[in-house]
Amino acid sequence: MHPVAITTGLLILSNVFMTFAWYGHLKNMAHKPWLIAALVSWGIALFEYLLQVPANRIGHQSLAVGELKMLQEVISLSVFVPFALIYLKEPLKLDYLWAALCLLAAVYFIFRDRF
Repeated sequence: MHPVAITTGLLILSNVFMTFAWYGHLKNMAHKPWLIAALVSWGIALFEYLLQVPANRIGHQSLAVGELKMLQEVISLSVFVPFALIYLKEPLKLDYLWAALCLLAAVYFIFRDRF
């Protein structure tokens, strides 16, 4: 399998854990002290790092650091928006579209040498 495909898959999984670690406590642990929420989030974040570190090492075989970071940011928004809408029941905002368009422009500028 191509390193970029492996990297993308690992980063998607990593971002699922990251999103739950960063924002899941807002729904599930709002009544708990922040220290408990932080410790649970750190526990979840461990799994994020166990996927993210190998993803970056594998991805760096084929991608420049800027390309790797841009890939992560696009994946991050792609995971966060459905999470916010479905899990946290946040309203859909047009701002998500504008943010996605800005990221697409950023992708173009980072990857334009490859196009």
